[in-house]
Amino acid sequence: MKRELISVIVPVHNGQAYLENCIDSIAGQSYDNLEILIVNDGSTDQTADICGNLQEKYRNLQEKYRDLQVFTLADVGVSAARNYAMERAKGDFLTFVDADDRLCPGTLAFLYERILSADSDLAGCRFAVWGTETEWERVCRAVSAEKTDGGGAVGTETGKNTETIKERCFDRQQYLTGSILKDNCRCWSKLYRRRLVDKVRFREGLTVGEDMLFLVDILPHLNKAVETEYPGYGYYQNPAGVMQRPFTPSYMDQIQCWETAQEQILRMNESLKPQTAAKIITSVMLTVGKIALCSGKERRAADTYLVQCRQKLKEQRKVPGSGAYLPEGYRFKAQLFYYLPGVYVWLYRELQMLKKH
Repeated sequence: MKRELISVIVPVHNGQAYLENCIDSIAGQSYDNLEILIVNDGSTDQTADICGNLQEKYRNLQEKYRDLQVFTLADVGVSAARNYAMERAKGDFLTFVDADDRLCPGTLAFLYERILSADSDLAGCRFAVWGTETEWERVCRAVSAEKTDGGGAVGTETGKNTETIKERCFDRQQYLTGSILKDNCRCWSKLYRRRLVDKVRFREGLTVGEDMLFLVDILPHLNKAVETEYPGYGYYQNPAGVMQRPFTPSYMDQIQCWETAQEQILRMNESLKPQTAAKIITSVMLTVGKIALCSGKERRAADTYLVQCRQKLKEQRKVPGSGAYLPEGYRFKAQLFYYLPGVYVWLYRELQMLKKH
């Protein structure tokens, strides 16, 4: 019996170095009914040529994969690229894979099985960080090694004893408090039923934090979710990735995203104000850390953003109980930056420089 179609959405911008390996890992999935939608978002390198080569490479596999489609946009951003593909996806299920990441061979089959078994709207898995081909091979070996030793319910495609893989089921409120607010804020490494995300799209124009906001936006439509310890998503520690780049004004997006999320969340549950305030404080301090690493001239140019960060920190520090939800290190950092912003920025930069040496 043919299983339901899964649409795999892959946005890419200047991904010539890693796109083909990413797509090969998707096409190599044991799940046998996939469509792959690549969105080339304004790439200026050889990504377009690689996309054409991939279409030709997989043209003869149409009996297994309904399609491998390539769309070209004019550098509209990752959110708009995902939205564009979502409008065109035909699958009963959707998932997102970043173009520098990879999937272990049984990942989609495993997530599909968990959605059906738990009768949930989404299923998620853990991710493993890798940076070299040797590390990626190690990740795949570790996943493959988790075979059943008998006496359990074995995933027919993954070969895994699903009773030995820890998982947790959530209702809507539990998923907010026990997953999203516990830093499971990524849209990737999850498989979604189409009906869950059909009326939701990524907030466009945002570059940091849009994943989390997407998950908050689907909450009103969510009845049940399952998150597992299956380490099937390979997250590439990309030295050119957005979180590794020097400060730009777009880093303020992560603060804006959590402020927007706070508004949404408090409409659902006002008692969560301390937790959301702590998330905004954390985002502020992450942004301040980026600014601190700028050169002297760049830091002076970013002074207005430091002023904004301190004002946002001041607002959230007023929320009773917010400090209780901050890790101890962040409580200390936030206090130091609030009272002595110049000292904090200098000290943070010096300590980071020492670590590099």
